[in-house]
Amino acid sequence: MPPPLGPIPSDAGAARGMALVGSGRALPAASISNDDLSQRVTTDDAWIRSRTGIGARRVAGPGETVTSLAAAAGLAALEQAGWRPADLDMILLATSSPDDLFGTAPRVQAALGASNAVAFDLTAACSGFLFALITAAQYLRSGAMERVLVIGADQLSRWLDWDDRRTCVLFGDGAGAVALEACPAEEDGLVAFRMRSDGSRNGCLTLAQVDRHQPLLGGLSAQVGGFSPIQMNGQEVYKFAVREVPAVLAELLQSSGLSADQLDWLLLHQANQRILNAVAERFSMPHERVLSNLASYGNTSAATIPLMLDEAVRDGRIRNGHLIASSGFGAGLSWGGALLRWRGPAA
Repeated sequence: MPPPLGPIPSDAGAARGMALVGSGRALPAASISNDDLSQRVTTDDAWIRSRTGIGARRVAGPGETVTSLAAAAGLAALEQAGWRPADLDMILLATSSPDDLFGTAPRVQAALGASNAVAFDLTAACSGFLFALITAAQYLRSGAMERVLVIGADQLSRWLDWDDRRTCVLFGDGAGAVALEACPAEEDGLVAFRMRSDGSRNGCLTLAQVDRHQPLLGGLSAQVGGFSPIQMNGQEVYKFAVREVPAVLAELLQSSGLSADQLDWLLLHQANQRILNAVAERFSMPHERVLSNLASYGNTSAATIPLMLDEAVRDGRIRNGHLIASSGFGAGLSWGGALLRWRGPAA
């Protein structure tokens, strides 16, 4: 089967592109350090840092939800872009931990007051933000939409077994957002992309439904809703990431006629510092060009890429015209890559 298509070729009549013009982020107030966790499970700071690079993570408290974090991140992105909520045509929320299984994006739409925007969720775990951004770009390229807000937000703390040190040390809560608008095709900020899935390896990382039933009537029973805590085969996920992420990024560079030394930044899903280091080494990327905030926030799933992007935009590292190689990877198993060019808000 051929791989999914990337950007519409210029000879196919594409008239529009997608521009990244704003970013924002939001985090819970409470931060839990590795030393804090050692008071609950048998672990310590050195054990966690040496295996993951994580030093702390944010955990949502009372009144902090996926909806509130996503809305705050989205508002920050709108303000940076110079837009009003009413200017939005669409809100795409990438999350695997919604406040409502029927959809949380409409709640975010209401919280923002974006009355003209259609809003829906996209679930692809740690690949979710990248997949959502690629999806949004197609609406902009086709002419169906003019302005889209893409948000990655997760609250995985509610689905952790806090007595399992293999998983509870890894994840945190947060949200990040980007504002996208249609632009001329020659200014397209989505230079290239690829998306992949392999359901045969789904069992490596799951947040699975509880297998429980209740008597209904006669000999019939009905399933009881609910989910088990996150389960992960860390070794297999690590091997998957260090193999597939460099491969998909190398494919993107080759198909675009670009080389690694033309990249300004490497922006990967923030899952494990050893994965970031391995991918950077594959492309001979110097440490200072690899974006990482994993030590402060842990793995925030769909939020990691936009969280890191916004941090680097606002502190001046990412500037207009910079070329970014990004990759999301995780549960599904799913993964993908994109070459992105940051434009920033209009002057």
